[in-house]
Amino acid sequence: MLNKITSYFQRNPAYKFVVIFLSIYFLLDYFTLFYMGITAPGNFYNSFIDTHLNYVRGLRHILIDTTAGLLRTQGYQVTTSDTFLHAYNVGGFNIVYSCLGFGIMSFFLAFVIAYPKSLKSKLIFAPIGLTIIQCLNITRLYLLTIYWRKSIFIGKIDHHTLFNIILYLILLLMIYVWININDKKTNPVESENRNPF
Repeated sequence: MLNKITSYFQRNPAYKFVVIFLSIYFLLDYFTLFYMGITAPGNFYNSFIDTHLNYVRGLRHILIDTTAGLLRTQGYQVTTSDTFLHAYNVGGFNIVYSCLGFGIMSFFLAFVIAYPKSLKSKLIFAPIGLTIIQCLNITRLYLLTIYWRKSIFIGKIDHHTLFNIILYLILLLMIYVWININDKKTNPVESENRNPF
């Protein structure tokens, strides 16, 4: 039975890609939700992990502190807390889980890992892509603070939805370029064999 499944995936690399992609995506996404559960006071709370290994809180602090730093360089008076940023007389935000970008980062990493490219290419592209995602996230938080109160989009579209649309379009463009640049650098026969589609 296992031989049949292995043989089937070898003959159909697109299915193999989809299974690996979805498995990694759900593993990454649900692991982060589980991790948030054990770092929040409640049934399965682990104070050691919360105090010393809480990467969710760490990313939140990086986003808030970086955005605050950018705003201060522009002359804005800024107040921050663990989850909140406010620029006086301008605006602010309360950063929740959906603002951190773990879903988008999980999608991106799952794609890069599942796609049949060289390990070297993946090790270069993955950190670049994750950095771009968070730089765009900081840009969003900066623009949200300064412009959202007066935006024509208020009441028409949620800023998370607008950001996700823009970010997924940029990610798809990056992935397209990554796939094609690597394909052009390799032997055309090898490229055809690597392409799962």
